[in-house]
Amino acid sequence: MHLNAKINYYKAWRGRKHAHSFIRGSPEQSFHLLPSYCYMLEKVNSGTITHIEVDGDNRFEYLFLAFGVAIKGFKFMRKVVGIDGTFLKSQYKGVLLVAMVQDGNGQCYPIAWGIVDSENEVAWTWFLSKLKEVIGDSDELAFISDKALSIKKNVRNKFKCADIMGSYWNAVNTYRIEDFKGYMIEISQRYPRVADYLENEVGFQKWSRCHFPGLRYNVTMTNMVESLNNMLVTAREFPYVAFLGVIQEKISKWWNE
Repeated sequence: MHLNAKINYYKAWRGRKHAHSFIRGSPEQSFHLLPSYCYMLEKVNSGTITHIEVDGDNRFEYLFLAFGVAIKGFKFMRKVVGIDGTFLKSQYKGVLLVAMVQDGNGQCYPIAWGIVDSENEVAWTWFLSKLKEVIGDSDELAFISDKALSIKKNVRNKFKCADIMGSYWNAVNTYRIEDFKGYMIEISQRYPRVADYLENEVGFQKWSRCHFPGLRYNVTMTNMVESLNNMLVTAREFPYVAFLGVIQEKISKWWNE
């Protein structure tokens, strides 16, 4: 339909913003509704756990959410937990934290969600402490983060030796100690400082498959978490309650199919 009406960009932008607020609510309304929303999640979804952290002035700081169905099924999953964060794009920004595992078929299985101000030590400590309350702790658990990529970037940026990245990735992925020693010799012969960094500053057990003390089920990167973050790329612009509603809808759909 052509209405033959001319409006400037700013007016169109304001109209779009007003329409989004009408459908999804404003960010301010979202913060006001968040405690009630979490209460209803726990009441309607058996076993669901939510936590809201506020500061001394009763202002929102952190949110933790784990659906009851995910908690119940965790004991049947591979005990390799991928953790990662991604930026939210609503008016008040923030970061979404996700903890995810895989089932026996390698399918993604999200365990817990968090909303924090940024990926800092305090926020991660709070989120992981809440995650521990949900899934417990055991010698079987292994955690995978994007630190492997951080190690790669550090090697490349600190030592300017991109030509040995092939040997580095071979050392990361090999199952055999003897093969690992061979790749490390290749690295140390050409760049002794790199070898020293990987061994003494990082530690083999944090990035090498063959030195890892637990079971990691061939999981070496956080691709499973990244795929989930990409699925929510549009919803990351929504106010928090609307955003959580999208997550709830996705979870309900997955578990009912």
